[in-house]
Amino acid sequence: AADGAPGGQGVTVAVLDTGVAYANRGPFRRSPDFSRYTFVKGYDFVAKNPYPNDRNGHGTFVASTIAEATNNHYGLTGLAFAAHIMPVRVLDSQGEGEASTIAEGVLFAVKHHAQVINLSLEFSPGVTAADIPELIRALRYAHRQGVLVAAAAGNEGHAAIAYPAKAPDVVSVGAITEHGCLADYSNDGAGLTLVAPGGGADANLPGDPNCFPEKPPGRDIYQVTFTGSSFTKFGLPTGYEGTSMATPHVTATAALIIASGVLGPHPTPAQITARLKATARKLGGGGDERLYGAGLVNAAAATAPSGPGAVAR
Repeated sequence: AADGAPGGQGVTVAVLDTGVAYANRGPFRRSPDFSRYTFVKGYDFVAKNPYPNDRNGHGTFVASTIAEATNNHYGLTGLAFAAHIMPVRVLDSQGEGEASTIAEGVLFAVKHHAQVINLSLEFSPGVTAADIPELIRALRYAHRQGVLVAAAAGNEGHAAIAYPAKAPDVVSVGAITEHGCLADYSNDGAGLTLVAPGGGADANLPGDPNCFPEKPPGRDIYQVTFTGSSFTKFGLPTGYEGTSMATPHVTATAALIIASGVLGPHPTPAQITARLKATARKLGGGGDERLYGAGLVNAAAATAPSGPGAVAR
């Protein structure tokens, strides 16, 4: 951006996940595609210590999409490559976690000045707001404190969004394939905010010009993370597809919007969400908001110096 805050500079994004490969400590190594200056202090709410190391790979993948280093002759580049990442471990080595633990992570992120929170996680379809009151309260607190939360719509192929993406004031993110079609696994339905790349096979949506369910699936999403069971071997593994992969594209774009100043110095979550929706690229045959929300996230349009909500600088 021409405003002197390229790559989300000055914005802190909390990644609440399986941890992040953020440091060389004991058996753990920092991913070679992260700068050591990328990270601010986080916490491990699973092991109850201040060292949120990844033991799964999922959280490192998500953080990489947001803030991988640029110009380092390695791997790929994060969308908000100059943003700070706050690693908050709320999921165990199997990628599972309790609502109360995730709620603790949300409160920690807000109190330690994260401006955006990424939740690439979902509860099973039967879980209602009444089942996760602590997390619903924590998400409400984040919104009141001016922190934007983006969460994965879920991967069951249901016509309903999973919690926590379904909670009020959370940006819910569905997944599209390489072809620009809703992914066959992506939940959809009322309240879907927008979509982003998640990879995989096209949904069977007759009349959608971008959907080819009879053809081979589109490619997976690639990012630098663990290539196997070792915490020290990094690469670009296959097999990552889902709304978890889509969500950090939106989180990173939110960080870019904040850093760009296009909405002023302290935009509210509602203003950022409105900007994300207004600048998204429409998909489907039209009138497909249950499937695609406002459309495909568009970082360039979202950070352009004009358009909906832009302030004169």
